[in-house]
Amino acid sequence: MRQFAKPALAIVDSMRTAAAAEPARAIAFGGAPGSNSHQAAMQFAPDALPLPCFSFEDALDAVETGVAGCAMIPIENSQHGRVADIHFLLPESGLAIVAEHFMPITHALMALGEGPFEAAYSHPQALGQSRHYLHQRGITGMSYADTAGAAAFVAESGKSDIAALAPPLAADLYGLKIIENAVEDAHDNTTRFVVLAKDPLDPNSLAGTPTMTTFIFEVKNIPAALYKALGCFATNGVNMTKLESYQKGASFAATMFFADIEGMPGDPRVDAALDELAFQTNSVRLLGSYPQVRKRG
Repeated sequence: MRQFAKPALAIVDSMRTAAAAEPARAIAFGGAPGSNSHQAAMQFAPDALPLPCFSFEDALDAVETGVAGCAMIPIENSQHGRVADIHFLLPESGLAIVAEHFMPITHALMALGEGPFEAAYSHPQALGQSRHYLHQRGITGMSYADTAGAAAFVAESGKSDIAALAPPLAADLYGLKIIENAVEDAHDNTTRFVVLAKDPLDPNSLAGTPTMTTFIFEVKNIPAALYKALGCFATNGVNMTKLESYQKGASFAATMFFADIEGMPGDPRVDAALDELAFQTNSVRLLGSYPQVRKRG
């Protein structure tokens, strides 16, 4: 069911009402109130109106339809890698990346009872980031749409033998007891978020600012296709900081790559690299240029 558990509904309805009155100030995020995406949105734009959406896709739809001015979406985690489906959702949305935000992530094990617990519910990313903790205690990780939503679900269930992995704030919001804090396996656990809007940033607004550019490209199905594509950046002195592959369709013959580089179009080196890339590949699509928040390398 694509709806929040009852303990979250009153908070969700209040936030949605406020956002509906001033959609330009609304920042959509995937998950229930108290989720990591909610906290990242408030860190990034403290004066914005948070708009909880059931999924990342719903958050992007809110921007497309004008219900929100922008959306805060997690794309990768230092411990558990790429957030599932993001490489499909971002290009399909038609939105532009206009900012990035990094946030340290901590999870708490929370429940109605004291344990022992048969299962812990959370988003797959949080379960992956705490897998050693769960394994050592014999707790089965159970996937849920988001972390704070899992906390609301556990609260609604009334069961004392299940728990949730969620930000500590979720325990306060949904009346759960924190059994243990900081249960993530790596305490430098960090997630990178991006902010998406309908329109890309004006290149003039980025002048003199270290920037990142995100794009996707499809290599030709020929020997050394990726080598030739990457050579475009090497020969022009452009630093590529991220490269991830995924398959397009079921033929397994069309390989797509999701990439970040330092710099932006308008820089002669970047322009030359992208022009060469367009020649060496089947397609190139820019997803946005935006200020670099954290120096790479």
